[in-house]
Amino acid sequence: MPVKKLLEKIELADPQEVDTLVENRRVFTLENCELNIYETQQQSFSIPLTFRDLVITSMICGKKIMHLPDQPAFDYLPGETVILPANQKMVIDFPEAEPGNPTQCIALTVEAGYIRDTVYYLNQYYNSATDERNNWDLRFNQYHFSNDNEISDLINKIIRICSSSNGAKDIFADLNLKELLIRLIQSQYLVQVTLEREGNTNQSRMHYLLNYIHEHLSERISVNTLSRKAYLSRNLFFKWFKEQCGLSPLEYIIRERIKLAKKLLGDPKNDIRTVSFLSGFNDINYFTRAFRKIEGITPGTYQSLLTGQFGK
Repeated sequence: MPVKKLLEKIELADPQEVDTLVENRRVFTLENCELNIYETQQQSFSIPLTFRDLVITSMICGKKIMHLPDQPAFDYLPGETVILPANQKMVIDFPEAEPGNPTQCIALTVEAGYIRDTVYYLNQYYNSATDERNNWDLRFNQYHFSNDNEISDLINKIIRICSSSNGAKDIFADLNLKELLIRLIQSQYLVQVTLEREGNTNQSRMHYLLNYIHEHLSERISVNTLSRKAYLSRNLFFKWFKEQCGLSPLEYIIRERIKLAKKLLGDPKNDIRTVSFLSGFNDINYFTRAFRKIEGITPGTYQSLLTGQFGK
């Protein structure tokens, strides 16, 4: 039950400027990207859509059902993002859309050359800490995911910039768009190595480190120990890990401990103090603060929701 980070609300189009009740489009074109805001206020099915460039879409309100070739259909809800390659055909259903309950979604298209330059930058400058090179690229095996704080904040900034009248908006959009692409690529890399880790592989330094962290989540894990296992100095280890994963070693450990805590909270026999200890948190107050920061609710509320006791 992950907590998704919702995007800021966007004012609906002026009724006098609405051309259609199904996927009415407002567009803001910049040098390297184009922001589209789509709104649907009528129940509709099997609406085709294709973009000529890579597209980063994110739901703001309402519900869609997405159909992609050779993939099972899935619900697309606020707080979620979908990344699709250029010329990817999609078919969309709007089962609940109506004037009082519209569906609103943004679609940010990015030129291929801009993506190529950003990936080149990553490959040139984000493999500097070790002799073990990671081939950075934007992948599409994890195309549908929930927004975290960083992703949602960047998308919100890009929406504000693209829709503004600021004369320097191309410059500001460029800075935020590069960061968004880099964070998406780092996030995909971390998902990929995590999946590979679960396959019990130690094919790289990162796989070995993640295996070690997960085998010792309930214990004290020092950065000095991790840097020694990576055969890097402490400072170089911090730099390398942040470049590869987009977050610090401590941030990663806390995130994974919270994931473990969520599994343990599914058993109503586990009280909060026990879960805190088993998840590697020696201080229950720190555990509660960390859990609320990541999930948006306290561990107690989360457990009540899981066990169906909330509000009774």
